[in-house]
Amino acid sequence: MDTLILNGHDLTLQDVYDVAYDGRKVEIAADAYARLAKGREIMQELSKGGKAIYGFNRGVGQNKDVTIDEDFMETQNRMMLRSHSLGLPPFNTDEEVRAMMVIRLNNMLIGASCASDDLANSYRDFLNHGITPRIPRRGAVGEADITTITHIGLAFIGEEDVNYKGKVVSAKEAMEKEGLKPLHLQLKDTHTIMLSNSQGEGTAAILVHEVENLVKMSDRIFCLDYEGLNGNIEPMREDVNELRGLPGQIRCAARCREDLEGSYLYSDNRPEHALQDPLTFRGGFIITGAVEDALDYVKKFLSIQINSPSDNPCIMLDKKDVFVNSNFETTSLVIGVEMLAIALAHLSRAVNYRLIRMCMPEFTHLPRFLAPRNGSAHGYDEVQNVLSCLDAENRYLTTPSSVDFYPMQGSIEDHASNLPLAVTKCRQMVDNLRYLVGMEALFASQAVDLRKSDDNGDYVHLGKGTQKAYDVLRAVVPEMKSNRSVYDDINKAYQIVLEEKFLADGE
Repeated sequence: MDTLILNGHDLTLQDVYDVAYDGRKVEIAADAYARLAKGREIMQELSKGGKAIYGFNRGVGQNKDVTIDEDFMETQNRMMLRSHSLGLPPFNTDEEVRAMMVIRLNNMLIGASCASDDLANSYRDFLNHGITPRIPRRGAVGEADITTITHIGLAFIGEEDVNYKGKVVSAKEAMEKEGLKPLHLQLKDTHTIMLSNSQGEGTAAILVHEVENLVKMSDRIFCLDYEGLNGNIEPMREDVNELRGLPGQIRCAARCREDLEGSYLYSDNRPEHALQDPLTFRGGFIITGAVEDALDYVKKFLSIQINSPSDNPCIMLDKKDVFVNSNFETTSLVIGVEMLAIALAHLSRAVNYRLIRMCMPEFTHLPRFLAPRNGSAHGYDEVQNVLSCLDAENRYLTTPSSVDFYPMQGSIEDHASNLPLAVTKCRQMVDNLRYLVGMEALFASQAVDLRKSDDNGDYVHLGKGTQKAYDVLRAVVPEMKSNRSVYDDINKAYQIVLEEKFLADGE
């Protein structure tokens, strides 16, 4: 994989994933170093001319009225770094932290922050040498993640622990082994590390990636469930969905048609089916389409934020001046994340309703709870308790947190977004949905097997994509023909979803 050249302007979410998941190397564009130098020159000249500059020759927060002498700046940097590093466990994953670091490095290179070259190089070197600071997940209110991402700065100066080659070691030890020196903090470096939403943005980027893949898998398993039902697939017609015009619905319907290509559901040689199926079947792909529409909103604002500065004050290179601002606001993005959580809650409820109905013989014309016909096992009779529990948790997790905050720093900081918390809750929903999608795969495959074992079951043949999903599951979870632990089956199905094995090659 070629080296990613960062310039502050055209970082994509795919670039972030390449760095976060695959360890793609990064380098800083030459013109970006020139912008950093120009920004430092402007801020220093203004400071020498007597202009009060927040976070540079003045303190931060309620201490904005405290003057900082130039000779005290290195000490002030260390004081701020240590006093603001207040995050609480558990810790973000390595992938999340690498996403944070490449995002912060990129938007630092716009030149609005007064960052030193050494600071920019520290982000680059930690990424390229596989040194990942341990960032506590909790503690930031999303109005710049000042109490959590400051732990990155502590790692840069050789303090605290990092993840390195699969182990937790001291930052100093990892840097020594890689031939790196601790960062010497200069000018406004600590404030540059702090004044960023990179924890919320980095975790949101990982969330987007996980949801995109979860939706694809959910659609495929939904289609397999539809085959287990012997459902009516008229609602998936291209012309019907184009008429409605909703982009997510159109994409998901097309994906389902592709997964069902060659399925017996298109055949006239099958048992009579219902004229209209319940809405969670008839419109299952429309619900995942709503998730995709919410994703589109999140990706729009996230893509803007990872290529724009959150620094306060910000340096305007063309005007050779510095201006206070509130560009660290992430309200638009957090509203999108909470909208995504609500969409995922609809998906959670839809999966639950489908699974409950698949256990009803009057609905499926299959044995109750999809049990073997010989009565050797109870089937999935008690799984409904687990479904209900997970769905109840998902409903709780949709409760908005972006409007819960206190005024701080003498009421100067009287607004917040709680973006990191909103993303954390949404990611928990994603993990719960992995279980639900895995259970739907169990139910769907068992229904298909029962339908095939009918006296006239020769008509059952699966679609192009659903056959792949069925084969992946049956490679580790056989048909339930006798009594065994359903608990083990659920966990095996969950692992398949977690490892994204229901996705086709190249997806």
